[in-house]
Amino acid sequence: MSPARPTPDPAAPRFRVRPPAGWVNDPNGPFRWRGRHHLFYQHNPAAPVHANVHWGHVSSPDLAHWEHHPIALTPTPGGPDEAGCWSGCVVDDDGVPTAVYTGVDHTHTGLGTICLARAADPGDERLVEWRPLPEPVVAAPPAGLDVVMFRDPFLFRYAGRRWALVGAGHADGTPSVLLYDCSELTRWRFAGVLLNGHDPVAADAFGDKAVGWECPQLYEASGGGAQVLVVSLWDGAPCSTAYLTGRLEAEAEGGLRFTARTGGRLDQGRDFYAPAVRQEPGRALMWGWSWEARETPEVLAAGWAGTLTAPRVVDVGPDGSLRVTPAPELELLRAPDPFATAPGRVPLPASYDLTVTARGRTAVTLLRAADRALTVRLDPATGIVVLDRGGWPRTGAEGAAAITVRVPSGPSLTVRVLVDGSLLELFVADRAMVTERVYRRPDDVAELVVDGDAEVSGWEQVPPRRG
Repeated sequence: MSPARPTPDPAAPRFRVRPPAGWVNDPNGPFRWRGRHHLFYQHNPAAPVHANVHWGHVSSPDLAHWEHHPIALTPTPGGPDEAGCWSGCVVDDDGVPTAVYTGVDHTHTGLGTICLARAADPGDERLVEWRPLPEPVVAAPPAGLDVVMFRDPFLFRYAGRRWALVGAGHADGTPSVLLYDCSELTRWRFAGVLLNGHDPVAADAFGDKAVGWECPQLYEASGGGAQVLVVSLWDGAPCSTAYLTGRLEAEAEGGLRFTARTGGRLDQGRDFYAPAVRQEPGRALMWGWSWEARETPEVLAAGWAGTLTAPRVVDVGPDGSLRVTPAPELELLRAPDPFATAPGRVPLPASYDLTVTARGRTAVTLLRAADRALTVRLDPATGIVVLDRGGWPRTGAEGAAAITVRVPSGPSLTVRVLVDGSLLELFVADRAMVTERVYRRPDDVAELVVDGDAEVSGWEQVPPRRG
């Protein structure tokens, strides 16, 4: 199926992963094969609405040059995924790249099945053709647990075996992550509840709003030993994302136990959900979904909805707190010469990469009009950073209130801002991230103004050069 025609909408990100048109939500199956990075995503090629979900597919040699491929997974009429190919992952199964994903039929009511699709030609570094297996490997959630939400498998290896996490919610409103042993990919054994909302660390870190945990992901801290569990909080609709740090241990009964140590919100913004993680030697990479924050008629007129974020390197510090930075490969998108090397008044391009290090209270203006300004305020003495976007109202009950991020104080404080069309990604001192959608109006002026004692460096993002 061909995608809908592209649109020249200036709000559309140019350098983040998204198809020319149609709907995008969850990133799926980040995977490395024969030297190429592969990334999939939920996609409706026919319209900018959440329906008829396929898996779109891109690949890259370097996380900067992305090549679009034919749709990887398409709903099968009469099959277990007839109403949509929902979230999952991709693994190497004895030399055959294999997608492990959620299939839903027209009567699913939140309960998916776990389906497999194999790469038709493992020798093809671009993996352009996929063949689904006709029957799911898990046809229903485990009995006796009153599961009313069941989806989003994520596979990993631990203690010499392959395991799967599946996001779940129960009839009494308790969210959980279910565990399966799937050392043989076509034979799955339920191995218990890894963690649920009654865990005191999770309850304290997440609150009690969520009735389901979607898109569970697991990665290991770079120092080894500690694991990080990431979940997306579902309260009847996508809510927010959160993480727990802790330790994974094998149990005598043949399962695993996750002992949580600390946790918190993963992204402090209002436009980030359903992240997908790939563990690499020495680092873990994460992509998220950023949805639209403008009125439905505008989305329909534009012909596209949603984008994936820039890839982020995620880790945890010795205290268990989050560490996050943009992937260093993103520097391949920088223009040869910076547009800003010192504080001043400088026009901003539609896509840019900006770093500001403040040595005292500093205000950074990114967008302004006669009666409003989009600003980032930094105070190293308190470790507080405030993103104030009140002049750019949003739809939805969350509004457009200022976002306050607190990190350890010190003599200086650094933020990095990635803007690509309407997507704004703010990284605070390598310890916090904020994802927001900001849509420029015709009378808005995109201009960098730095008021305070600060060092500044900024580059336009341009079609990437080879690394």
